[in-house]
Amino acid sequence: MTGAAALAALAASATPAAPAVLRGRGDFRSLSLVNRRTGEWIKSVYWIEGEYVPEALESMNHILRDWRQDREMEMDPTVLDILSATHGLLDTTEPFEVISGYRTPETNSLLRNRSKGVASNSYHIKGMAVDVTLKSRSVRQISGAGLSLRAGGVGKYSRSQFVHLDSGPVREWGR
Repeated sequence: MTGAAALAALAASATPAAPAVLRGRGDFRSLSLVNRRTGEWIKSVYWIEGEYVPEALESMNHILRDWRQDREMEMDPTVLDILSATHGLLDTTEPFEVISGYRTPETNSLLRNRSKGVASNSYHIKGMAVDVTLKSRSVRQISGAGLSLRAGGVGKYSRSQFVHLDSGPVREWGR
């Protein structure tokens, strides 16, 4: 199977509007995510030859929605790029398990009342953050890959077994 045929097969299985990604044989970015709360998953090419694929971004927005309120937000594509690059550095085919993506202000307030670790003006509210984990990799490995990108915020939550990645300023916190 040629590279273009493999890309076409992946795109066709990942998004209902596959023709939008069948442009050529160039560079592409993909993501594989499983929403731990809803059981929904996606494996999709979301960027190809310098352009984001609108149908794939819409599918990502759905998977990363606030499941408590069943509300979506347009996620910052840069956070998707950070997730994709971090995943690529980890040398695994296992999808990221999503703990939290977009949060409505109401959900963020609810979580803030339960935990000191939730920021009042969280990047989750802005569609710029995702909390993820992998069964096959440690918090230290995931956060190390994210930090090596020097592309946004990386929070380590070792006790809760997840890593926060965002497209805000470069910074790090946690253990």
